[in-house]
Amino acid sequence: MQTSFELRWHGRGGQGAVTAAIIVAEAAIFDGKNAQAFPEFGAERRGAPVKAYTRVSERQIFTRSPIIAPDMVVVLDTSIDKKIYFDGLKVGGTLLINSSKDRSELREKIERKDIMVAKVDATHIAMDELGAAIVNTAMVGALIKVVPLAKFDSVGEAIRENFKSKIAESNVKAAGRAYNEVEVLS
Repeated sequence: MQTSFELRWHGRGGQGAVTAAIIVAEAAIFDGKNAQAFPEFGAERRGAPVKAYTRVSERQIFTRSPIIAPDMVVVLDTSIDKKIYFDGLKVGGTLLINSSKDRSELREKIERKDIMVAKVDATHIAMDELGAAIVNTAMVGALIKVVPLAKFDSVGEAIRENFKSKIAESNVKAAGRAYNEVEVLS
């Protein structure tokens, strides 16, 4: 990992983007790193667009500002305008997207060739493991495989800190499946 890594999450209210940002930060802290996570949203309502941020660093983090030029963007809901989630994504950055589209179809829709793209069908995984399209922990599992900001065991620990036991185990299972099923397209 570089000295500092910044992520921006895009989702809709109810999908768990804020919780996902927190889980990644907590997992990194469990591994001895410094981290922070915080949301940005307007009127709180299910289905409204939500942004969340995560910073992970080897050094103490002093800044509290929104992340304008992220190293990685995680998209929980592809119905959000792609211009928004590409905004500021660094050259050489990473886009992780929740999608069931095949590799060629998805890569064709993403015009940027200067970024790494990874995808996972987090909705399918969440429906199988949780019985609901709450994709946050599946996306965390995929993220940790693509960019190892924390150990998977630490992710499991962070999930267990945020959810009650039965729900926690289903979410750990969803994260594990996504960890194994994520595909790097380029």
